[in-house]
Amino acid sequence: MPYSPDTIASITLSSITLPLACPISDAKVFTGRQKPMTEVVFLFAEIRTSQGHEGVGFSYSKRAGGPAQYAHAKEVAGAAIGEDPNDIEKLYTKLLWAGASVGRSGVATQALAAIDIALYDLKAKRAGLPLAKLLGSHRDSVRTYNTSGGFLSASLEEVKEAASRSVEAGIGGIKIKVGLPDTAEDVRRVSAVREHIGEVPLMVDANQQWDRTTALRMGRRFEDLDLVWIEEPLDAYDAAGHAQLARALDTPIATGEMLASVAEHRELIRHGACDIIQPDAPRVGGITQFLRLTRLADEAGLDLAPHFAMEIHLHLAACYPREPWVEHFDWLDPLFEERLETRDGRMIVPDRPGLGFTISEQARAWTTDSVTITGT
Repeated sequence: MPYSPDTIASITLSSITLPLACPISDAKVFTGRQKPMTEVVFLFAEIRTSQGHEGVGFSYSKRAGGPAQYAHAKEVAGAAIGEDPNDIEKLYTKLLWAGASVGRSGVATQALAAIDIALYDLKAKRAGLPLAKLLGSHRDSVRTYNTSGGFLSASLEEVKEAASRSVEAGIGGIKIKVGLPDTAEDVRRVSAVREHIGEVPLMVDANQQWDRTTALRMGRRFEDLDLVWIEEPLDAYDAAGHAQLARALDTPIATGEMLASVAEHRELIRHGACDIIQPDAPRVGGITQFLRLTRLADEAGLDLAPHFAMEIHLHLAACYPREPWVEHFDWLDPLFEERLETRDGRMIVPDRPGLGFTISEQARAWTTDSVTITGT
């Protein structure tokens, strides 16, 4: 059957503010660099075509930047109207140049990410395939670990209880936050969680709050706890420092979530700065950019553990040649009608077409602004 040309008829952009059940603190709060997080702001893009096909994608911002993403997307989205939605890389380039004066990373490309992801969702739905199958998956489930129960704002007992619930729910690993000013308290918390969960995989995340000397000392103190990785021990842009740690420690080093472009991740790879790379598709500009990055990571022999947004990253991790991890956060559950399944330590790729999610009525109620862009 010959291809029937289709065009993008409209793009609806929505800014949605998700309130968190309780304020969240990691090491950046305890070092005075940030305030506790109370909400996450999402930029949703809903694309409709002249033939009636639809796709949905999202980007997000924590603490600041949500209004800027929404404003930039409103300015450039019109460049996609009338274009064939199947030409995703072409559209990404066109949108990028529509706003090129503000750069090719950060807010500028995070705004494009919502549109880019929606185009992939649309294309997979049109094919009647889960996104992972459209892209070419290596597996139907991915190892998963939980972060949302391990924040420093929770007491040690609360962290242990959350870890138990996660394991009982079929989640395969536990990550807890470190980076307190009192490094002895970090060691006490991590050691207690290790004892509590036994041989369950355990990771720690310092959220960039150590200097090089502290990171090396802490890494050595953690060596006998059999950690899967130490995450963001140093400033996200200190590729040389991360490389020194990766060479000095037996415990793998993971980083990358705070970087906002393929070019920035390329520097990590060039320096040998990590064993596990942690890109975030909404932060680097969407699925188009994420796939470019993971090809580089695979060529460098790196493992993969994408940051946050499991609704997107489950599909992308399933397509990575090496066995990856995906981060389990239940924060986004109220935004969608569907849920992801965890079983035997793994997250199951849904069999629903596209990403497999529809926006909930609760998310609609949390919408603070919305605009529909058409060719008229």
